[in-house]
Amino acid sequence: MTHKVALTRQPSPPVNSCSLGSVSVIGFSLPQISSPSLAKCRRKQSSFSSVRACVAVEQKTRTAIIRIGTRGSPLALAQAYETRAKLQAKHPELTEDGAIHIEIIKTTGDKILSQPLADIGGKGLFTKEIDEALINGHIDIAVHSMKDVPTYLPEKTVLPCNLVREDVRDAFICLTAASLADLPAGSVVGTASLRRKSQILHKYPSLSVEENFRGNVQTRLSKLQGGKVHATLLALAGLKRLSMTENVASILSLDEMLPAVAQGAIGIACRTDDDKMANYLASLNHEETRLAVACERAFLETLDGSCRTPIAGYAAKDEEGNCYFRGLVASPDGTKVLETSRKGPYVFEDMVKMGKDAGQELLSRAGPGFFGN
Repeated sequence: MTHKVALTRQPSPPVNSCSLGSVSVIGFSLPQISSPSLAKCRRKQSSFSSVRACVAVEQKTRTAIIRIGTRGSPLALAQAYETRAKLQAKHPELTEDGAIHIEIIKTTGDKILSQPLADIGGKGLFTKEIDEALINGHIDIAVHSMKDVPTYLPEKTVLPCNLVREDVRDAFICLTAASLADLPAGSVVGTASLRRKSQILHKYPSLSVEENFRGNVQTRLSKLQGGKVHATLLALAGLKRLSMTENVASILSLDEMLPAVAQGAIGIACRTDDDKMANYLASLNHEETRLAVACERAFLETLDGSCRTPIAGYAAKDEEGNCYFRGLVASPDGTKVLETSRKGPYVFEDMVKMGKDAGQELLSRAGPGFFGN
């Protein structure tokens, strides 16, 4: 029986009375006419034109309390809106019009879509320009998908906050089959992820993988609908944040597809010397997520992971309250997959040690030349 899913474009979250292309005014609205400076202006000028001039001056000089930097994709914006909503829920002063400004910053990864990520620089392609804006003081905090963040952070920045993690699993999207196992031999699966490619080919060697299947969620779904590939895999977390889960044919178990390091986690960075922003971010931090991400990133750092390296890792709290970690490395063609696991106290130092130890084990087992470099 043919399994069909609806591939419909979903509207982006609402933006305050402007288009997404009008970056400088996102999140702002006209100041209220009852402000003190405008009252003073009224006393001095009686004409309507003078009042309008005072409004314009006041709007120009007004500064947001928090300027959030993000990419311009629908998913990145959804994560920025989520951050804004959580900040406003915790801090009443941030609910005022214009208190939080969302600044869209185009990154290298957004500009170059014709080449595989590994060929244009690997890690940091979706964070570099945003980090620079943070360091230069153009924004106050940076909202990132944690799986895009390199294991090193730029000088003068710190990443003290992770929001509550979403579902870490991958979703199978297809118009004709309900799962990878149901795809006929020779079917093409589109993905830009070597992690997904290697695990797909390891379990389903009869399938083919289109490697440079890049673009935002909407772009990739459009390519699928246009027949460029037979199926694709997307992070379930992103689909949930975009309210697009109706496109999911099935969800892959962790045994079938171990997720990317930090998949489903949002990280928020600020400058190291900005205590005000650090305090705001401390109020949002979900410590269980932060520790799990730290464990996974320690594993990735030990392996010196890049976009040329198929690596997967996942840490979570088990029923006993301990940390259970699973890690994987694979050859790019999927012919060889090495896995390991660890269990220990759900404590930062122990979890970072577990991640490093697991990475060292797989490095030793893989040996020179395993990744084909």
